[in-house]
Amino acid sequence: MSLEFGFILINIFTAIVSFSTLSHALLHPSSVSHNVSRSRYYMTTNELWFNQTLDHESPNDHRKFRQRYYEFMDYFRSPDGPMFMIICGEGPCSGIANDYINVLAKKFQAGVVSLEHRYYGKSSPFNSLATENLKYLSSKQALYDLASFRQYYQESLNKKLNISSGGSDNPWFFFGISYSGALSAWFRLKFPHLTCGSLASSAVVRAIYEFSEFDQQIGESAGQECKLALQETNKLLELGLKVKNKAVKSLFNATELDVDADFLYLTADAAVMAFQYGNPDKLCVPLVEAKKNGSDLVVTYSTYVREYCMRIWGLRVRTYNRKHLRNTVVTADSAYRLWWFQACTELGYFQVAPKYDSVRSHQINTTFHLDLCKSLFGKDVYPKVDATNLYYGGDRLAATKIIFTNGSEDPWRHASKQNSTHEMPSYIIKCRNCGHGSDIRGCPQSPMVIEGKSNNCSLPDYVNKVRQQMVEHIDLWLSECRQSIRSSI
Repeated sequence: MSLEFGFILINIFTAIVSFSTLSHALLHPSSVSHNVSRSRYYMTTNELWFNQTLDHESPNDHRKFRQRYYEFMDYFRSPDGPMFMIICGEGPCSGIANDYINVLAKKFQAGVVSLEHRYYGKSSPFNSLATENLKYLSSKQALYDLASFRQYYQESLNKKLNISSGGSDNPWFFFGISYSGALSAWFRLKFPHLTCGSLASSAVVRAIYEFSEFDQQIGESAGQECKLALQETNKLLELGLKVKNKAVKSLFNATELDVDADFLYLTADAAVMAFQYGNPDKLCVPLVEAKKNGSDLVVTYSTYVREYCMRIWGLRVRTYNRKHLRNTVVTADSAYRLWWFQACTELGYFQVAPKYDSVRSHQINTTFHLDLCKSLFGKDVYPKVDATNLYYGGDRLAATKIIFTNGSEDPWRHASKQNSTHEMPSYIIKCRNCGHGSDIRGCPQSPMVIEGKSNNCSLPDYVNKVRQQMVEHIDLWLSECRQSIRSSI
């Protein structure tokens, strides 16, 4: 499930906070920020709370739940400065991260707020995550959450600034990465009057049932030598599971995974992380060398998984264990169950092995994903990706003033909008270690990069050029918004 489809690392603290990333299904989250103090990594970790409507589509259901949010107003130019909304996605939101948005906030003298996604982190409406309690977990409800919170916060801001009711709003701009990047684009699509524009970084706006392009991109990003080494390793893993099952799994500290396909999904995700987060050499250098020297490829690969994926990125075996994923008690690991529910009901992103030249096991197919969905949520659960794409428009959404950015090595870019238009410019950030959200997070993404600095990107000038184009669009759209506000007064 590698769509940095955001998770928690419980030891130390979550590294990719404001934008989650599950490698399982969407994005991967929990990375450790080595030798970086918490105060430097976060702009703020002070929790605030908002009473949110549970069901925005029902005129009769007036239930509320507590939704966590954060605010950072140190750079805000009172009273008419812009407000930046950072959308948290499929994982806990532990604060506002000190990434490139901090640089943008300084530049534009903006206030910053960030809202945790419903059900994730501390914003759970229910104590039980049984399937019947998850019916309010959807992108559509999340967009209404954002609209409701945005209105609430603007009214609160007006009161603080002693602006009379009915006064003009501050100009707002929305930001998101990956799934939250899709939410950022969809918010501009559905609520254009509530935001001046959106940055949709690595935004997975196209729901996909069978996402074979994902694996194809991994092979392309790896290069021929590394791809062949990965393919050979995968064949050896499949053979090893047949003849010495427990011994192979023990190399990866994964003996708890009784279902072999679950184990093969974990090992596939581990390869994804190297490219998605901008560290291809962590995987490819030792693996290619082992193949040339005739060393044990499975042992070499397991060392990479343990030392890099598990120790540095916080990859946890139990989040691939369907027994664990069926747990309905709200815990620190609930994000994985919740994200699978979204994937299994509306988004898909099933990372199936391509028919030819695959770098993952062919056991990771459509049947595997559908069986997992049924195992976790019941037989009637099915991803309605066509309905999702009809509702939002997929990668042909009819909106304006959205910036799309994608890293050239990121497999998720094939679910994003990659063709550029005047109203919705799209940029591919090209470099060897440009992965998921590199425009905001920098590269490589572990250890974390303060202010998303680009100096360690293989082509920093290219990253900086795209960032300059982002700044120009934001500046223009905020200016147009202010002109519109003035003309309406």
